[in-house]
Amino acid sequence: MTEASRIIAGVVLLTIVTIQFGGYFMTKIVRGQVPMTEFQKSFARAGHAHAGVLVILSLVGLLYVDQTSLTGFWLWIARLAVPVAAILMSGGFFASSAGKDRTAPNQFLWILWLGAVSLAVGVVTLGLGLIVA
Repeated sequence: MTEASRIIAGVVLLTIVTIQFGGYFMTKIVRGQVPMTEFQKSFARAGHAHAGVLVILSLVGLLYVDQTSLTGFWLWIARLAVPVAAILMSGGFFASSAGKDRTAPNQFLWILWLGAVSLAVGVVTLGLGLIVA
C-alpha cells in the first residue's frame, strides 16, 4: 500500500468514531427521546447506514487502488471519490431532513445527489482502472 493510501485509510478509520456516535444518537431516536417525524427518522436511518457502508467500501477500495495503473488526477479520484461520497451522501440525508416537524426534504437534498455522483465516478474509475491494469 502506498503512503498516500495508507494515510487516507487511517483517516477513514478514524471517522468510524463519528458513525458510532451516530449509532448512539439513533438509539435515542428510536426510544422516542428525540422528537422527529417519520420522514426524519427514515432519513436519519438512511444517513447512518450510508455512512457505515460507504466507509467500509472506501477502505476496500483503498486496498485495490494501488493495484491499478492509474496516475495523477484519475488515481486521486479513485482514492478519494468514495470517501467523499460517504460524507456527502450521509450529510445530504441529515441536512435535507433538518428542521422542526419536517415531512419532506428541504433545499439541501442536492448534497445527497452530489454524493451519489461522487460515488459513481469513484467506483467506475476504480473499476475501470482495475480492468485495464
